[in-house]
Amino acid sequence: MMQSNDDRLHVALIMDGNGRWARARGRPRTAGHREGANAVRRVVEAAPRLGIGTLTLYAFSTDNWKRPADEVETLMRLLRRFLRRERSRCVREGVRVNIVGRRDRLAIGLLDEIDRIERTTRNAKTLHLRIAVDYSSRAAILDAARRLSTRACTLDDFARRINDAMHSDPAAPDVDLVVRTSGEQRLSDFLLWECAYAELLFTERMWPEFDGTDLAAALAEFRRRRRRFGGLTDVPGARACAV
Repeated sequence: MMQSNDDRLHVALIMDGNGRWARARGRPRTAGHREGANAVRRVVEAAPRLGIGTLTLYAFSTDNWKRPADEVETLMRLLRRFLRRERSRCVREGVRVNIVGRRDRLAIGLLDEIDRIERTTRNAKTLHLRIAVDYSSRAAILDAARRLSTRACTLDDFARRINDAMHSDPAAPDVDLVVRTSGEQRLSDFLLWECAYAELLFTERMWPEFDGTDLAAALAEFRRRRRRFGGLTDVPGARACAV
């Protein structure tokens, strides 16, 4: 398994419940997505002080292309606007932004914003923010398998190929904690390889309601868990208890 060079955590968030949050308030689903963008900002601001070095957000899965065209268009427009508006803030706060997933189906305007924010934040060190767009873990693993040479391949070799397949730059360590909002309890094709030993936490909170306090509570629960990675001895605190 690939490990981080420091003791900060890799937390992955499945941002679920935007549409249900909006419907419960008599608003269109697009309103939920707009509020969800505000939740992203809150969580990104809170992450570094909670000991998170890498934060991966599941923004748009490959299967999400099946949604109505107007909703997909709204999601892509919101993402483009978010990247444009947050670029200077990310530079100021030391957040390196990386969009992971396929890129060949994204609009040119969105690709331009991705290129700008990735270039502009490339030297940031405080937080590595990865936003998964047109992402499928199975597809990434299959792509990595296709890149294999005939020579023997180690787990680290294969992990590097997965990172290459999903445009992860720099490569990310294994996931420590996955949090999914809205009460659903599944991974939905998200970081299957990287989550081999991740702790899983499911909350009833809808994503538009999620904030730094919720993230802190999730990490407090994470630190109460005993992690053995297949062995008989608890792994000591470095990665599990960094704050």
